Amino acid sequence: MANFAKPNAPRFSVEVYQNEFLPEGGRDVHAIVTVTATGGAAATRTAVADGTAAVVLMVDCSGSMEYPPEKMRGAREATAAAIDTLRDGTAFAVIAGTHVAKEVYPGQGRLAVADATTRDRAKEALRGLSSGGGTAIGTWLRLADGLLRGSSAAIRHGILLTDGRNEHEEPAVLRATLDACAGRFTCDARGVGTDWDVKEVTGIAHALLGSADIVADPAHLAEDFTRMMENVMGKEVADVALRLWTPVGVEIQYVKQVAPSLLDLTDRRTEAGPRAGDYPTGSWGDESREYHVCVRVPTATVGQEMLAARTTLVLPGAAGEPATVLAQGLVRAVWTDDLAASTAINAQVAHYTGQAELAEAIQQGLEARKMGDVGGATAKLGRAVQLASSSGNADTARLLSKVVDVVDAVAGTVRLKAKVADADEMTLDTRSTQTVRVKKT
Repeated sequence: MANFAKPNAPRFSVEVYQNEFLPEGGRDVHAIVTVTATGGAAATRTAVADGTAAVVLMVDCSGSMEYPPEKMRGAREATAAAIDTLRDGTAFAVIAGTHVAKEVYPGQGRLAVADATTRDRAKEALRGLSSGGGTAIGTWLRLADGLLRGSSAAIRHGILLTDGRNEHEEPAVLRATLDACAGRFTCDARGVGTDWDVKEVTGIAHALLGSADIVADPAHLAEDFTRMMENVMGKEVADVALRLWTPVGVEIQYVKQVAPSLLDLTDRRTEAGPRAGDYPTGSWGDESREYHVCVRVPTATVGQEMLAARTTLVLPGAAGEPATVLAQGLVRAVWTDDLAASTAINAQVAHYTGQAELAEAIQQGLEARKMGDVGGATAKLGRAVQLASSSGNADTARLLSKVVDVVDAVAGTVRLKAKVADADEMTLDTRSTQTVRVKKT
C-alpha cells in the first residue's frame, strides 16, 4: 500500500516465545508470536490528508431506538462526536439503518471528504434522524460495503450501532453478508441498552476484525464513539497478513489472536504459495498484538531439530506484485531426553492458554445460568474467577463479582447471585474475550 512506503510509516517487529524442546515422539509445538508496530504516529495526519482513510457510520434507527428516547438522542450525539473526531481529508458517510439502509450524508452513493464544512453539514443532517421500522443489519453492511468500495482509501472502516436483534433478516443472509464483506473493510460494533443479542454483535465484529462492546447507558455513547474514531484515525497500514510457512510434513493446528482479545483466525487462511498461508490481521497503527500458533511436526528421535514454522508479517502486493515483508520470526522444534526441558511450559503460552480457558468458562457459565443449571454455572463461573485471579485480569474479575459472590478467588469458590442486572451479565459476556497481557520478567 502507498502509505507503507512513506519514510515515517510504522516499523514492525516479530518476537517468538516458545519452549522448543519436545520429548522423543512429541509432536505439538506451541508458540506465542508478538507483533509490534512502532514509530508511525507522526505519519497519521499525513496519511489521512492523503485520502488513505474512509469511514462509514451505521446508526440504528429502528422503532425500538425511541424507547427510551435517550437512546436515539444519544445515538445522534455520539455520531456527531465521531464526526467531530474525523481528521481533515478522511472520506466518510452516515447510514440510517432499519429494515432497509438509507444514506443520511452525503447521499447519492458517494463519500464526503472531511473538513469544517462537511462536518457541519453531516451534523445538520443528523438532526433529521428519527426512529421507525425494523432491523436488518445485513442491509446496512451491504450499503457500507458499496460506499467503501467506491473509495481508493487503504484504511476502510465501519462503525455500527444497534439496540436490538436482527429480526427482519434471516441469519443466513447476515452470515453471507459478513462473508462477502470480510477483507474489504473492518468494523467495530456496539450494542446500546440491553435488548440486543451478544453473539450477534460480537459475531459481526469478529467477522470484520473489529471490536465489540456494550454501552448500557446511552449517555456514554458519545465518549465511546469518540474513542473508537480516535482509534480509527490512528490506523496507518491496512490489510496486513500473518503468513505461516511450514516444512513438508508439518500440520497447522490453529492460529489465534490472543491479545488484546481472542479471535480464531484458523479458518481464514488464504493460500500464499507452496506450504504457505496468509491469516488476516486488519489495519495497524502504533500497537502490539499477540498470536498463538500451534503446529504438529513429524515424529523424531532425541538430538534432532527442525524449523517447525516461519512466521512472516507481510503487506500483500497489488495484482502480480510480490508481498512486502515487514518482519519475520522462527518457530523451532528440538527433541531431547531432558525431562525438565521437555515438560517446561513457556510462560507466555501458559498465560494465553489460561486466558482462552477463562473466556470459555465465562461463556459456558452464563449459558448454564440461563438454562437454570445452578451447579454447572457455579462450577464454570468459579473456575473463571480462579483464572481471572491467577492471571491478574482485574477487569474481568470485577465483572464476575457482579454475577457471583466470591467466597475464595484462589480456590474458585463462588455463589451465584440471586439477582443480576441484565447490563452486568451482558457486559461480562461481551467482554469475556478481552485478555490481559502476560507479565514479562
